[in-house]
Amino acid sequence: MYMQKTVVLLMILVGILAHGQSVYATKSGQLSFAASQPTFEPIAAQHTAVSALLKTETGELAILALVRGFRFKLALMEEHFNENYIESHRYPKTHFTGTLANVDWETLDQGPQTVTITGKLQLHGITKPLSTNATLAQQDNGLLLTAAFSVQASDYKIAIPKLVRKQIAEEVKIEVKLPLQIR
Repeated sequence: MYMQKTVVLLMILVGILAHGQSVYATKSGQLSFAASQPTFEPIAAQHTAVSALLKTETGELAILALVRGFRFKLALMEEHFNENYIESHRYPKTHFTGTLANVDWETLDQGPQTVTITGKLQLHGITKPLSTNATLAQQDNGLLLTAAFSVQASDYKIAIPKLVRKQIAEEVKIEVKLPLQIR
């Protein structure tokens, strides 16, 4: 009985996926941010294990990063980031859910396209709308989605103490690079 249910479920999943919907995914996306003031030590980090899923039929996009995956040049910065600013013990994940728009799938093989990403970004327990342009290109056996945008630390209730306000920028610049493979 269990085997029959499993076979039926697999057939349904294969049918859904085979119904013209391509799903692309990655577990090795990159996410970096910079919140530096020009005259001080660079405050920047990179994450190289970001997960993402893109359904081409609907344009649905989901991105997930474990906050403790961000790496800084200085271990002390990483510690302060996790404990004092982002509070990764309380908010262990950051994620985006939304859609890709303005994609011409028929001509994507002719070169990169500028697309629009619209959705919601959740960071530090706060969810805010986000809309930005991105670049989508074919590469090897998949797609490459890249974007750059900024958020305000205060919008996500990330407090910057007065003592270091001159060193940490309120505007955080974020870059995303997602090498997506067909699933």
